Amino acid sequence: EGDVICVFSQYGEVVNINLVRDKKTGKSKGFCFLCYEDQRSTILAVDNFNGIKIKGRTIRVDHVANYRPPKESDDLDDVTKALHAKGCGVKTPPHSSSDSLSEDDDVPVERQKGEMCS
Repeated sequence: EGDVICVFSQYGEVVNINLVRDKKTGKSKGFCFLCYEDQRSTILAVDNFNGIKIKGRTIRVDHVANYRPPKESDDLDDVTKALHAKGCGVKTPPHSSSDSLSEDDDVPVERQKGEMCS
């Protein structure tokens, strides 16, 4: 867990980590869930870490829409329990039809046939 936090903290403050382990052996299953303090850090980590090799293994980094806490959550600390209760990450309210678009909102862009997205 410490190594994962060390590597991923270069893009922001890691607020919570859930390293998934085998129930019988206690060994890591090779994946974890990580929560940053802000959405910007999450986006940077996904963009920069997805597909890179660390210690000879190609890693996959992606967003999770609905994080589900582990079933055996009795031994979790208070901070982790609070994160599970309220969720992790930035909550953005849905747009209503009466809302006006700001300059930061995503607006669909029509593309010419054959035009590539970057």
